[in-house]
Amino acid sequence: MDMEFSPEDLAFQQEVRDFIAENYPADLRDKQDEGEEMSKEDFLAWHKILYKKGWIAPTWPVEYGGTGWTPTQRFIWSEETARADCIRLMPFGLAMVGPVIYTFGTPEQKAHFLPRILSGEDWWCQGYSEPGSGSDLASLRTTAVADGDDYIVNGQKTWTTLAQHADWGFFLVRTDKEAKQQEGISFLLIDMKSPGVTVRPIITLGGEHEVNEVWLEDVRVPQSQRVYEENKGWTCAKFLLAHERTGIAGVAASKRGIEKVKAIARTELDGDKPLLANAFFKRKVAELEVDLAALEFTELRSLAGPNANRGPGPESSLLKIKGSEIQQRLTELTLEAVGHYGAPYFRGFGANDLGGDNEHPIGPDYAHRAAPTYFNMRKTTIYGGSNEIQRNIIAKMVLGL
Repeated sequence: MDMEFSPEDLAFQQEVRDFIAENYPADLRDKQDEGEEMSKEDFLAWHKILYKKGWIAPTWPVEYGGTGWTPTQRFIWSEETARADCIRLMPFGLAMVGPVIYTFGTPEQKAHFLPRILSGEDWWCQGYSEPGSGSDLASLRTTAVADGDDYIVNGQKTWTTLAQHADWGFFLVRTDKEAKQQEGISFLLIDMKSPGVTVRPIITLGGEHEVNEVWLEDVRVPQSQRVYEENKGWTCAKFLLAHERTGIAGVAASKRGIEKVKAIARTELDGDKPLLANAFFKRKVAELEVDLAALEFTELRSLAGPNANRGPGPESSLLKIKGSEIQQRLTELTLEAVGHYGAPYFRGFGANDLGGDNEHPIGPDYAHRAAPTYFNMRKTTIYGGSNEIQRNIIAKMVLGL
């Protein structure tokens, strides 16, 4: 692979850097630096700036509002936003349901939902997992029974990220109890303000209200809000999960994370020398960098390969496995690097007035989020389809076993 940027790519890289430097909200940067929990308005602030610029959906086709960037430009964009520590854009609309709608949706669904996803007018959440259906997603029990032009939906979803902010959700529901598991599922778009929808918080180990359980009790949903054919929702589900797993890889963010770990290890001491001089710690960092470089080249091959325009395939499972494992190792190294400074910030016991947190920060700023982030990232090898399931997909779809 030719990894040298062309003059045009270098000019684009500088354009991106200049735009971020001139337009990224200062108050948002301050909240990030202080480790404060982000509000819905915080997430949407950067979203709306990029929407106005026309840079909100780099991977979308141009006819639906995409940028028309080359794979190299999309790579540069992800690198530069990570380098600048930009707040992440919520993936549920832009990277998940948006591609499903423009691939499988009706003209009416495309015309209504896609512009609202791009503008940030609609915030989306994902209704896949259930208390008894996580990795075995096809066993889901939430039902949708036809009633005239509507469905009546009943069931429960869990681990629904930021559903407390959501205007809409995309849900997998069972529309045929007699069919084989995967063949009786449909893909519905549900207004979260509909009567019968209840969102209840789940507080994470890091102390945040990030995930929720969602109850659906006799929720009436127009059949016009079903994407693709009835009982064929598994096709949409697999397509969406491939996009989600590719995004989970998080190569650019992990590269930035390694830079931060090395900076911490140059500051923190091991005896009378910097921690980064410790041979054992230095080896861990080097091994992580090697694995991340290999993952980056794998992602680039996927972006630039002959099947790139068809969307993610089974290789997304490989990206998800290695990306999530690297993220966990990175948070472990960060927590190891900050040492005892991280101890006061095990916020699962204090962020919600449960007692045990320190009112005033102790130690350097980089220590404040090490412990909560470590705990939060335990989930990465489970969500988006557990890594055990991803290995089965690779064995079947890639290796042909």
